[in-house]
Amino acid sequence: MKKNLGQIYSLFFSALAGLIFGLGLVLAGMANPAKVLAFLDLAGLWNPSLAIVMGSAICIGLVAFSIAKKHTRSLLGLPMNLPTSRIIDQRLVLGGLAFGVGWGLSGICPAPAFVLLGFGSIKGAIFLGFMLIGMGIYELIESYRNLEKSKTSAAITNAKKSES
Repeated sequence: MKKNLGQIYSLFFSALAGLIFGLGLVLAGMANPAKVLAFLDLAGLWNPSLAIVMGSAICIGLVAFSIAKKHTRSLLGLPMNLPTSRIIDQRLVLGGLAFGVGWGLSGICPAPAFVLLGFGSIKGAIFLGFMLIGMGIYELIESYRNLEKSKTSAAITNAKKSES
């Protein structure tokens, strides 16, 4: 019973956080592709208002992560799974570039796409569809890479065994 109650609390607070986050996106104008594109248009009629939103989010994130790093469990008693890697590799750079190009072309990124979908926007639905396709392609590439790694590892192991 206690485990189920913890899951219910977790789902409730996750939904509440998502609702607050989505409301913040709408109020800040981050769910409006035209406003986002105006922010990204440095050579045209630049709208700097989203810089304040982003700066505020960075400040809140810095405080939240500095507090979270000191704990092994969340306030609900769940394990903290914070990223630990500090490696900047080709996959990270290419992923960031793909994100930036998609954001720059459409004025939409994943969280606002869900907000737009909630409002019944076809643009949000199309963006999410292509995002899911991209995620599927990533999974296929990763599966292939892992298969190749395991084949290489097995070949090395077999070669070492035959040498002995």
